[in-house]
Amino acid sequence: MATKFMQAKFLISAEKLSQCPPYTLPEFPLLGRSNVGKSSFINGIANHKKLAKTSNTPGKTRLINFFNFSEKFMIADLPGYGYAKVSKEAQNRWQKYLEEYLLKREQIASLVQLVDGRHDIQKNDFQMREWVEAYNLPIFTIITKMDYVPKSKTLNVIKNVEKQFGGVVLPFSAVDNRYNEKIFEHIFEIIANQGNN
Repeated sequence: MATKFMQAKFLISAEKLSQCPPYTLPEFPLLGRSNVGKSSFINGIANHKKLAKTSNTPGKTRLINFFNFSEKFMIADLPGYGYAKVSKEAQNRWQKYLEEYLLKREQIASLVQLVDGRHDIQKNDFQMREWVEAYNLPIFTIITKMDYVPKSKTLNVIKNVEKQFGGVVLPFSAVDNRYNEKIFEHIFEIIANQGNN
C-alpha cells in the first residue's frame, strides 16, 4: 500500500481500558517522555500537521488518544512519563490505568518507545524499558528529533540506542519524511507476522 496516501484520523480519547474503542485493528501504543515528540511523530507519519496536538508544555496528554491509520492499524498516544505537574495521587492513578491498558489490551501488536536523538537515553527511559521487558511485551524503538542530529553523528546515535536497548531501532524526523517508509515497513511486517501466528 502506498503509505503516502495513508488516511489517518483521530478516533477517541480514553482514560482507562474500559473506555478504549472496540476496534480489533492491530494497535501500537507510543511510550516516551513528555517532550520526546510523540504528537510530532503521529503527525509526521500521518503526513498531517495538525492531527495530534503538539504542545510546548510537557505533560499535556492526560489520556490515551487513539488514531486510526487507513483501517490498517491504530496508534495509541499515551501520557508521557518523566514530567507531570500533577498530584502524586493523579500520577498513581494514570500509572494504574496505563499498566492495565498495556497488559490487558489484546489488540496491542507492539509497543513503540520513543527516545530523543539529541540526548543520551534518560533514566526513566531505562525504567520504562525494564518494566516492558519484565512483562516480556513486544517493543521497538523510534529515535525522534533526528533532524537536530548532525548527519555525521546519525549512525552513532542509532548504534548507541541499539547497544543499550537492543531490538529494532528506527530513526524519525518530523522535518522531512525520509524515514517514514522504513517505519511503515516495520509496522506492516509486525502485522503480517501476527497474522501468520
